[in-house]
Amino acid sequence: MQQNTNERRIRDIVIVGGGTAGWMTAAAMSKLLGGQYHVRLIESDEISTVGVGEATIPQIKLFNQALGIDEDDFLRETQGTFKLGIQFVDWGRLGENYIHTFGSIGLDMGLVEFHHYWLKLHQAGLAPDFGAYSLAAVAAPQNKFMRAIDAGNSPISHIAHAFQFDAGLYARFLRKFAEARGVVRTEGKVADVILREGDGFVDAVTMENGERYQADLFIDCSGFRGLLIEGALKTGYEDWTHWLPCDRALAVPCESRGAITPYTRATARTAGWQWRIPLQHRIGNGHVYSSRFISDDEACAQLMSNLDGAPLAEPKPLRFVTGKRNKIWNRNVVAIGLSSGFMEPLESTSIHLIQSSIARLMSFFPDRDFNQDNIDEFNRQAHFEVDRIRDFLILHYNATTRDDTPFWNYCRTMEVPETLKQKMDLFKQHGRFYREKDEMFASVSWLQVMLGQGIMPQSYHPLVDLVPQQQVEAHLHAIKTVVENCVQKMPNHEEFIAAHCRAAGMNPKRPDYSIR
Repeated sequence: MQQNTNERRIRDIVIVGGGTAGWMTAAAMSKLLGGQYHVRLIESDEISTVGVGEATIPQIKLFNQALGIDEDDFLRETQGTFKLGIQFVDWGRLGENYIHTFGSIGLDMGLVEFHHYWLKLHQAGLAPDFGAYSLAAVAAPQNKFMRAIDAGNSPISHIAHAFQFDAGLYARFLRKFAEARGVVRTEGKVADVILREGDGFVDAVTMENGERYQADLFIDCSGFRGLLIEGALKTGYEDWTHWLPCDRALAVPCESRGAITPYTRATARTAGWQWRIPLQHRIGNGHVYSSRFISDDEACAQLMSNLDGAPLAEPKPLRFVTGKRNKIWNRNVVAIGLSSGFMEPLESTSIHLIQSSIARLMSFFPDRDFNQDNIDEFNRQAHFEVDRIRDFLILHYNATTRDDTPFWNYCRTMEVPETLKQKMDLFKQHGRFYREKDEMFASVSWLQVMLGQGIMPQSYHPLVDLVPQQQVEAHLHAIKTVVENCVQKMPNHEEFIAAHCRAAGMNPKRPDYSIR
């Protein structure tokens, strides 16, 4: 006799850990599960969060839209700014920089992608850098920004943007959202994890004060510790330090100086790189580095000597091992956020991986039978996603001519995963790149980084030669002219923020911009 499906439905969900991962999960569940499940989040005020994931990619807009969050309210509450891309300084060669932007670049002609036509002219000295055909790449250095509007075939219709915000304020914003929809927050530390006899599933967590919380499904958002996924279930971890050698970071906020730029900056240093994330009320900074090639004191000195303004706190040290759990979902525990693994914030993927894990969990949401086939497919998709992001990050380190320090010489000469090597070899020949299935970064992202860091294909797609060169030159010139004209009409980034989403109490020393 078939068992009543309703009897197998999960009733109780416990999220262990707060921060961005915990409260994004709680907020999503409070909205998407329609109040039919009891969701409890356990966190301790005594345990600080990492709080370095302050820059995002455009997919976060889908998360906010799914929750019905107003973009301007969200930015006001999180001291947020807009982001058109990431500027990379000194990565391919010292003294050079490029911007990896969001959105499309150029306009295809027929069956052949735009960048092949650009390659032909650029190799002949008849076209400027690739970024000249990207509205975002031209607008960002000029501190111009606007949201996409319906302007027909204009590039303004296709502006893609993300955000830069205070991760602590974002967690607080989502906590308020989640608690208003029934999520129960429990303050305190987990002292013990009780496993169920027979199958080894997590049965309950016991708090330091003796309280015990049982659940059907547990979400591990406990950060690097992996309190449930690793501490209790001994899932195991795949170490990627040989490909991504940075293993430490220092994070420090500083006072703002100059314009609020609509882009994040990643500047290569002697044994790692430094991030710069401009918010409305401050600038977030950090130095990601390899302890094998530089001491903590040297790394701190480099960071503190390269701030825009006075530091607002002492540098916060972080230690990590780049890699992933052997299973992201193990038994009745799903790891979300840093508990599932870590990849440095070079391409602002941390918050996106939280978001995609939540979406994937909703897609494979279990009943109390916890079907193993569903869990295996969840893990297969999760591993594919993080493996391809890993390859993209490795590309930044390996695609360089720098040999001026031991760190960069190591990165330049190291063996890379075969999946990345195939992509690079294919591009080096005729500029071809093919996105595999639904990997996160699209072709245009790979193109910008490979070209920006000095990988110039030997040739271009042969079918480009079927189009008269004069026609190709006219096509590229028209695109470049349209991009420049559009950027001239865009408002200043700070003007746009002041008109739409300026936070209460924003630095009064800044001019009170309004759109003219």
